[in-house]
Formats: sequence, C-alpha cells, structure tokens
Amino acid sequence: MTRRLFWALPPVAVLGLFFLYPLALVLQQSVHPDTGGTSLQPYADVFASESFRTALWTTVWLALAATAGCLLLGFVLALVIAFVPFPGAGAVARFIDVYLSFPSFLITLALLFIYGTTGIVGSFQFLTTPWGVLLAEVTYFTPFVMRPLLAAFSQLDTGQLEAASSLGARAPRIVRQVILPEALPALAAGGSLVLVLCLNEFGIVLFTGAKGVTTLPMLVYSKAILESDYPGACVVAVVNVLISVGLYGLYRVVSRRAGA
Repeated sequence: MTRRLFWALPPVAVLGLFFLYPLALVLQQSVHPDTGGTSLQPYADVFASESFRTALWTTVWLALAATAGCLLLGFVLALVIAFVPFPGAGAVARFIDVYLSFPSFLITLALLFIYGTTGIVGSFQFLTTPWGVLLAEVTYFTPFVMRPLLAAFSQLDTGQLEAASSLGARAPRIVRQVILPEALPALAAGGSLVLVLCLNEFGIVLFTGAKGVTTLPMLVYSKAILESDYPGACVVAVVNVLISVGLYGLYRVVSRRAGA
C-alpha cells in the first residue's frame, strides 16, 4: 500500500500544480471583488447582467445544435467510409486522424476563404452570424464523432450484415436494426466529447469575427482583457467549468446505468 501511494504522488502533484492550483486561484478571485474583502457580490452582478444570460443561452444552443449536426453528419460519413466501397476509403480514414490534430482556428480560416466577405462564394456576412459559427463548429468537430464510429464499425461482425441482406433486409433497415445498436456507445462517446468541446470553444468564435455571437469563453475574454473585470471573468469561468464537469458527471452516470 505504501509503495502504491509513493508511485501515485508524482501524478497527483503534477495534477495539483498545473490544474487544481490554477482552478483554485480562479475560484478565489471570483469571491474577491475589486473593493476588497470576500463577497459573493461578483456572482450577483454577473448573474444579474443581460450579457451573461445571453452568453449562457448562446453557448448552450450552439453546443447542442453543433453536437446534433456532428452526430448526424458524422454517422452518415462514417457509414459511407466503412461500408460503401470506393477508391481511397483507407486514405480518407487515415486523413481523419490527421484532421483531429488541426487547430480549430485553421479550419475557421479556411472557411473564411469560402464564406468570408471576400470569399469564393461571394461577399456576404455569413460566418459572422450564429449560423456561420455553427457551420464552422460542425465542420471542425464532426471527425471527433467519426473516429470512434469508424473504430466501432471495424469491429462489427460482417456476418450479421450478410445474414440480414440474405433475408431480404434493405439498407435502411440494416442500418437501423443492425449497425445503429452497435454504434450507440461510440455515438454517445463522440457526442459527449463534442458537446463539452463546443461549450468551451473560443478560437472558432474569435476567428469568425462574429461580434454578435458571445459565448461564455468569449465573455471571459472580454471581461478580463477588454473590461479588466477579473472577478467577473472568474465568475463566468467558474460557471463554465461547472457546466462542463456537470455534463461529464451526467455522461458517466448514464453510461454506467446503460452498461456502456
């Protein structure tokens, strides 16, 4: 037991130094207003502001809509790559692994060359709207759903598909009754990851230049950098962290009860 505790100390110390300690500083700053002392007034001020409520709503609906879009698009694309034979399917699957390493601002920058004010499609302000941000998030995060789906499809027994096909089942029925049940754990894993990432996404909203789209991470940035309201920024950051941790905890409970 002593030996196990000894080996556990280094990772715990690293976790505490680089994650828990900065998080504790943010929490401490959120209850220390600029007037001095310890008070919950920063929380009351932030919760009472219209900008916070708007940012919270924008963050939630963008994250939910982007997750739904990624699940739908990712499932269809993964089906095509895994089960529809076409030249270069293996190369496309390997490209998805490379795509996951791209920073989000790079994908957004590429979209600017297409949908930006001087883009290929034409000069209109599409990316600076909530729908443009939604498109950018779906474009960037869809491979995060496809990767676990492709792994799940690679382990699927092709004999089940052949048996269902020999019994006269058409492709939509095979997908619905054979493939989809096997893909549900991968969909849940990819969807929960995308949801948490979208809730905390900053680069996409910043690089689209969507001034009318303020999410919680953007509100943290504006309060800390533009307004120098550090207690208010820390309050928004604490709320953002609590939402993310709460969603992760909910996912763990649901997956455990579902036997995933």
